[in-house]
Amino acid sequence: MGGMFYNITQKRRLKYQETSRSAQIAKKEALSGNGPKPIHYINIPELNPETLMPVLPQNGFNALSLFSGGGGLDLGFERAGFKHVASYDILEICGQTLKHNRPHWTVFSGPVDGDVRGVDWRKYKDDTDVIHGGPPCQPFSISGSQRGKNDERNMWSEFIKAINVIKPKAFVAENVPGLLSKKFKSFIKQEIFDQLPNYYITYFKLNSAMFGIPQKRERVIFVGFKNKKNALSFKIPSPSYRYDHFLSKNKSKPSYYQKKLFYDNSLTKTMGVREALGLKDIGYDALSPTLRSTFTGKRNTTSILNGKSGQNYWERLQIWPNGVSENRGVARIYLPKNGHRRLSVQDCSVIQGFPTNWEFKGAVYQILGQIGNSVSPPMAYAIALNILKSLKS
Repeated sequence: MGGMFYNITQKRRLKYQETSRSAQIAKKEALSGNGPKPIHYINIPELNPETLMPVLPQNGFNALSLFSGGGGLDLGFERAGFKHVASYDILEICGQTLKHNRPHWTVFSGPVDGDVRGVDWRKYKDDTDVIHGGPPCQPFSISGSQRGKNDERNMWSEFIKAINVIKPKAFVAENVPGLLSKKFKSFIKQEIFDQLPNYYITYFKLNSAMFGIPQKRERVIFVGFKNKKNALSFKIPSPSYRYDHFLSKNKSKPSYYQKKLFYDNSLTKTMGVREALGLKDIGYDALSPTLRSTFTGKRNTTSILNGKSGQNYWERLQIWPNGVSENRGVARIYLPKNGHRRLSVQDCSVIQGFPTNWEFKGAVYQILGQIGNSVSPPMAYAIALNILKSLKS
């Protein structure tokens, strides 16, 4: 994890500061009862992602978590029956979230305890079957300038070091789709495959919407097994839901793959984001654009907008992405100028696939950072189930 430097001109900086001051004044007036009259009700989500990942009994395998963030992979593996060994994250606020939700977990966080570069992994050799984690994605994302190996936030070597020392039966790593670009082809070979000669590795892309989450969110997943038989039996998770929302305006004829993945009527359709959040029917619904992490970009922002194109999606959904509130009550009172629905951090948590009872600690921008950096738990759950099948083969 970690933020990136945000270099802007003085003129733009002043504009941001003025916008921030205006927003603070408007919010203060709204909370004091002097703002526009609320026009929306406090929503109750129709979707509880907890139902997408039924809790399974413990399966006898133990999982260690690196770069744990808000706990997406941890939660998915736990619900699939894996016993939690420990979690590591360099951000103290992430540790606070994990400890709050799972007081019995062993959690190491902060710049000292949570820094994986200082851990002697030998202590986990006898009780770790699976290592999972998401090495920081900024070195491979467009917003992070795609500096790859030359980015100081690149922690793949540390993740691989833990694997080579502990020698687990399997590992799972996730990252942004940008890692699959031609630019990083040599990185994947030299820095991942070549460094893990004792593992059979495959990688693939998944979309959270495949597993019932109302968000268009792609991630690349790396899975490795020490045993060849386990590796050969592993299957990429199949979609448990169909999601044709964002293709409805595409006039081109869908390919065979799109028909299979997006239009399989034997599968239940993933809810649109408005339906999932329990918002009023406006005659249109779709998947949410990818939620961004507020740990990157402009400091302390509460916008979940991940690029200019997403603005149009949100506008058609009549949802305001440029400022998220700390709870649904404040979101209702603090009305955007265009009258659209303002989101709360609890809404964003549902859109990411966290159970409604999973509580994030920290200020709004810190909560959004944890949510935006996390693997969607139902996606993690689907991966964990297929890892389990292979380990039992």
